[in-house]
Amino acid sequence: MPNQYGFNVPPRPEGATAALVLADGTVFWGYGLGAATTKVGEVCFNTSMTGYQEILTDPSYAGQIITFTFPHIGNVGANDADIETITPPARGLVLRAPVTDPSNYRATRHLDDWLKSHDLPGISGIDTRKLTRRIRDQGAPNGALCHAPDGNLDIAELHRLAAEWPGLEGMDLAKEVSCRQTYKWEETRWAFADGERPEGYGTLNSPKKRVVAIDYGAKRNILRCLASAGCEVTVVPATSTLEDILRHEPDGVFLANGPGDPAATGDYAVPVIRELVERDMPVFGICLGHQMLALAMGGKTGKMERGHRGANHPVRDNETGKVEITSQNHGFVVLPDTLPDNVEVTHVSLFDGTVEGLKVRGKPVFSVQHHPEASPGPHDSHYLFTRFVDMMDRK
Repeated sequence: MPNQYGFNVPPRPEGATAALVLADGTVFWGYGLGAATTKVGEVCFNTSMTGYQEILTDPSYAGQIITFTFPHIGNVGANDADIETITPPARGLVLRAPVTDPSNYRATRHLDDWLKSHDLPGISGIDTRKLTRRIRDQGAPNGALCHAPDGNLDIAELHRLAAEWPGLEGMDLAKEVSCRQTYKWEETRWAFADGERPEGYGTLNSPKKRVVAIDYGAKRNILRCLASAGCEVTVVPATSTLEDILRHEPDGVFLANGPGDPAATGDYAVPVIRELVERDMPVFGICLGHQMLALAMGGKTGKMERGHRGANHPVRDNETGKVEITSQNHGFVVLPDTLPDNVEVTHVSLFDGTVEGLKVRGKPVFSVQHHPEASPGPHDSHYLFTRFVDMMDRK
């Protein structure tokens, strides 16, 4: 009912220790988990049924509060292996059911404990179907999430924080999640125990190609997939110059995923990418890297109302007609009508027809919007790493 807040606030349930307040004044009461703190960000939803730890540590989620549509989050616990970056960039998480005790042989700690160690707040007891429908129909809102174990929740202040947060459009977040120094990557993909090696990640022993990966927010499993394909990977910061890249004498350059508005990151990244393309350097881009390749070729990008986030998105390869089930996480998209004639759309989303892949005609250059490296899956698009290596072989 209307009250001193100036907007509708539902009755507070007994024992509530957390609240999610949207910029439009919508209030969701719940029960806190993780860190006792307040975080502000864009509220999105993810439809994946597995891989919540990988999702929370994906650098592309910087600035976002993640609503999980799958109700059982936390039941496999947490560990130090299933991470995409050391410091989780997400702002918080929204759940339907409370986190339960872990029940998985690889778990080393409770998810609640893991969240606390990374200063990540969460809220459970939310009608996530209602919140997801709201995002689906009206777009991703800004929101403030507060976990207060003593129940002291200042709804008016949370509303102010959400309403005043500027949003992701125009925001360059790649600099925040990128590495600060150049480093080598040699770890390969996870393998289960067999007669030759124990369970776990491997090490690249016989590199065939040298690849420089520009880190706009690179996921570790992308680097592992490159290493598994025989690439000796040198990771460089997002702001690296052309000279910084070429001094490593790469056979190819990888443009990583990352968060924020590609047009903002493109201010310093696009001139470098354009030079690489003009030099006929083999280039492979994923997610943000895909969007910035489009910008470098003269195209434009735009903010999506709700974005694509989940592990069940169908994408059609226009060249073969094959449909791949893909993992996705993006809130911006390449605008197809802005692409020049020498850029071909190779993949499209079967959900909404948006651009999911590009190639530059006459150049060893291509990109995809989805994540072929997805861990724990799906793995339908792993062949793209082989395609990149084949391009370097033909150069």
